[in-house]
Amino acid sequence: MDRVLFKKGMQRKFLDLVVARLGCISLRGILQFGFDVKYSSLKNYYVERRLMDAEFFEDLCRLAKIDVRELDVEFVRGNWGQVKGGKIGKRRI
Repeated sequence: MDRVLFKKGMQRKFLDLVVARLGCISLRGILQFGFDVKYSSLKNYYVERRLMDAEFFEDLCRLAKIDVRELDVEFVRGNWGQVKGGKIGKRRI
């Protein structure tokens, strides 16, 4: 599953733009359009704790009529940033 990497602070601005274009009162209003995303995940996207799923990002762009090419985003693989567990521990022994 691919993820979308925004510059710092831009993921929040993107979600604010989506909320404004869809005419929602708050971030929770996005869920009324039938997205299968939990509200806690949506909040994590908003505070930039997690990278947004590429499919969800494209659906939001399509719904809010935002051109993806105008945004400065990078698509990364789903395992981007994962820790390679065990390698450091083996060296210490």
